[in-house]
Amino acid sequence: MSTFSQARVNVWEVYADKALRGEVLTKDEAFHILGAPDEELLPLLQAAYRVRYHYYGNKVKLNMIINAKSGLCPEDCGYCSQSIVSKAPIEKYPLLDKETLIEGAREAVRRKAGTYCIVASGRGATDKEIEQVAEAVKTIKQEMPLKICCCLGIISEEQAQKLREAGVERYNHNLNTSASHYSHITTTHTYEDRVRTVQHVKQAGISPCSGCIIGMGETWDDVYHLALSLRELDADSIPVNFLHAIPGTPLENMDELNPRYCLKVLALFRFINPSKEIRISGGREVNLRSLQALGLYPANAIFVGDYLTTEGQTARADHQMIEDLGFEIELMHYSLNMSSNST
Repeated sequence: MSTFSQARVNVWEVYADKALRGEVLTKDEAFHILGAPDEELLPLLQAAYRVRYHYYGNKVKLNMIINAKSGLCPEDCGYCSQSIVSKAPIEKYPLLDKETLIEGAREAVRRKAGTYCIVASGRGATDKEIEQVAEAVKTIKQEMPLKICCCLGIISEEQAQKLREAGVERYNHNLNTSASHYSHITTTHTYEDRVRTVQHVKQAGISPCSGCIIGMGETWDDVYHLALSLRELDADSIPVNFLHAIPGTPLENMDELNPRYCLKVLALFRFINPSKEIRISGGREVNLRSLQALGLYPANAIFVGDYLTTEGQTARADHQMIEDLGFEIELMHYSLNMSSNST
């Protein structure tokens, strides 16, 4: 190995040391990671894994989504098949009834998920929808020791309070991209609207979940500042989505990602948010492809099963991937005698 290559290997460990001391990487250091030559990928991942292992060992958190309300959204988010500007042929329906939401939770248990995510399309939930979700959550919490996360759009502090009282522990509202790039992706609401919702969630005593979508034409500077913004928001859980360009959406022709770059992004997010749950989210299968398993060296969580309007790989395949790595699913202590069959 050349002296130059050895110096580059050592620098990743320097970044890991900084992360473990709580120091923030500079922009130049972030760009060094995002632009790392592919031959340095494994040493970079090893350094990120050292940080991940410090906080999470080899445990992997599993999350499962239920698309509780599909389509019917007045927003113009360019990446989304459910938006008003999308021509994607998706199923559209109003908020699912209580029993269907509860059955979704039972499926989350069968898939060994620790967190059940109730997601609804739209700018924001009505008070009636908040009440419907809250009633389902109360029953789920009585029957199953799942962590409940809701993603219902822009909400007020009062609505967040009602969800917390029902038993919702986490609320997801992604920043999606940087403040400077935001207007290129969405115009019907602002970056500040999203930040405000995360703040309302925190004020209500709910754990904030907020992340991003990579691959929407953003620059490295956007990626760096987005990672910093999530650190400043103190988001406990950070889902990192990689754009799955859906035909019929404004971003349908966007194709700028490769698996190696996606892994470098995950490493950067681990270094900048070292103690946080970093979750590989939408677009995992189509962007990381055969390198999916390597993503769990910097990240410590994934979604299991399908996403909102796109398919994921089977729960069985995810369980096998984790086992093959020598990692371990972080299981909840289920009190119910439920089937362990994976779908």
